[in-house]
Amino acid sequence: MSDVVIRAENLGKKYTIGHQAVSGRYLALRDVVVENARTFWRKTSDLIRGKDIVQGTTLEEVWALRDVNFEVQRGEAMGIIGRNGAGKTTLLKILSRITESSAGRVTIKGRVASLLEVGTGFHPELTGRENIYLNGAILGMTRAEIKRKFDEIVAFAEVEKFLDTPVKRYSSGMYVRLAFAVAAHLEPEILLVDEVLAVGDAEFQKKCLGKMGEVAKEGRTVLFVSHQMGSIKGLCPKAIWLNDGHIQNAGIASEIIGAYLRGNSDLVRAERLWQAGDAPGDQSIRLLAVRLCQPPGSLSNLIDITEPMEIEVEISIISKSIDVNITLEVTAQDGNTVLVTCDLFAKNYQERSPGRWSSVCYLPAHTLNTGIYYLSAYGDIPNVQVLFREYNVLSWRVEATDQLMNRYGMDQWPGVIGPGAAKWRMNRCN
Repeated sequence: MSDVVIRAENLGKKYTIGHQAVSGRYLALRDVVVENARTFWRKTSDLIRGKDIVQGTTLEEVWALRDVNFEVQRGEAMGIIGRNGAGKTTLLKILSRITESSAGRVTIKGRVASLLEVGTGFHPELTGRENIYLNGAILGMTRAEIKRKFDEIVAFAEVEKFLDTPVKRYSSGMYVRLAFAVAAHLEPEILLVDEVLAVGDAEFQKKCLGKMGEVAKEGRTVLFVSHQMGSIKGLCPKAIWLNDGHIQNAGIASEIIGAYLRGNSDLVRAERLWQAGDAPGDQSIRLLAVRLCQPPGSLSNLIDITEPMEIEVEISIISKSIDVNITLEVTAQDGNTVLVTCDLFAKNYQERSPGRWSSVCYLPAHTLNTGIYYLSAYGDIPNVQVLFREYNVLSWRVEATDQLMNRYGMDQWPGVIGPGAAKWRMNRCN
């Protein structure tokens, strides 16, 4: 009996998108009537043929996935990485039977539970208790099986107080807690998890990763999509790198992550800015800028190991004072987390009133060894709510320019901490 539980063969997904033509010339009423009639006829024809109705005067075909081939063994934890728009979520939607493929085929053996977005499969008018039973029934569980797991699900999700409240009143964090707890505890053979875990706080993410590790050890299969390379590396022995709908590379997770980060070395940049309309955040806060400076005040993505550096995060508090915490995560080129720090350590930390605020993180010389590093920025109300998560917003290269670093002819000293970070003292003993 084959241990392959997921097999994709020449898998492809095509979408048709519409574009509205913009003409600089004057449009007469006759032109408008003719164009509307032409659009109406096209939509009617598509409806009769069973095609999707697409808005726009011109149509374009876009392949979100194309010629994707891979196999996943029973009990294997597989990570899926790639830039935004690479096709990761589309792949999971096909595996979850949410959408159909346009080409090729996929074979799945076993019951599938998926968590692709906050509240997947939940009915907003039903309570948390009712949605647990609803999701269990969708997964093919009997009422007795759901009842046996019920207390464990509620304890994991930590929503006992709101169990009989309609889930439409849940926060996004509560939604994802309960949704993940249901998906992971109702014993599916295959668990598909998208980046939705980023909605939860750090402690809950740690708990979820631990649970997914347990699921894999129990002989069940996990497919995990994430932009957090450390999480992928820690949970998944193997990984797939998707790029523009194609499999760029697949194999051992640490090697694929390293190749992915090196392949994105063209993204080395010292500043990332957002406009108010598309800035990460919500109605209470927006992330406006993240920048890297060396010396202080001077943008640079080439860092001299012998000089200190600063990372500045600029935010806008919109309507009322908020006790927000800004967290920075520095990741090495192999995907390992080097440093996590937050502005709670600032001596003048305070609740922020409406307006623009800046938090600056200072790193002394020799903190980081030579190499390429990536920065992710998070904002949250500690133990309450995640406000934004932006992965790999900056990247930079640390270089050695002094003769001491190159004294032994080494291109790079081992480790992620610069050798000059350690302070030495010599004493004559006689």
